[in-house]
Amino acid sequence: MSLISQIILFAIPILLAVSLHEAAHGWIAHLLGDPTAKRLGRLTANPLKHIDPIGTVVVPLVMILVVGFPFGWAKPVPVDVSNFQHPQKDMALVALAGPVSNFLMAIFWTLILVAVSKGLTHGSFTVPLKTMAEVGVVINLVLMVLNLLPVPPLDGGRIVTGILPFKAALLFVKFEMIGMWVVIFLLASGFLGKILMPAVQAVQANLYAFFGLG
Repeated sequence: MSLISQIILFAIPILLAVSLHEAAHGWIAHLLGDPTAKRLGRLTANPLKHIDPIGTVVVPLVMILVVGFPFGWAKPVPVDVSNFQHPQKDMALVALAGPVSNFLMAIFWTLILVAVSKGLTHGSFTVPLKTMAEVGVVINLVLMVLNLLPVPPLDGGRIVTGILPFKAALLFVKFEMIGMWVVIFLLASGFLGKILMPAVQAVQANLYAFFGLG
């Protein structure tokens, strides 16, 4: 398989994963009373509305090709918590929407694998589609598990902020300034993969078993 083909097969599930992740944040925020994301056209799966050229495309592809581990980011969906009736709790729900969307996408790609394994697709597209689906499952599970880490400003950190008592939440939010540096350090040191991949592999194994994939 050529390098160009590999890039395409990786790019499609990556772009969908990060775009729908961000759109899910905006959609839940809209349902809870904040129209900011809708007003800015972010309630869409269109990658052009969400991608950061470096963080969404270049960095993940380089990471996959060099170390076999995807890492990147998209443009965060802006949220105005002043529009929420229950700002602390509602922001936690908005944060949770991202990882949930990735889990649902992992199920979608697993169903594609089921279709391929049962011979429902034929011809020259079978192998590329299988590869794309496998990438889609892994990418989405990595994003799900990564974003559930209780480190601000990741979604997991915002979920923790939403369930802590108010004073404790204010104290926890102060760590947001250094939270991403912690993630970058874990990535550079190799610890992030050791933390994430066992959980990713466990969820993947259970997902495949549930849908009858060997």
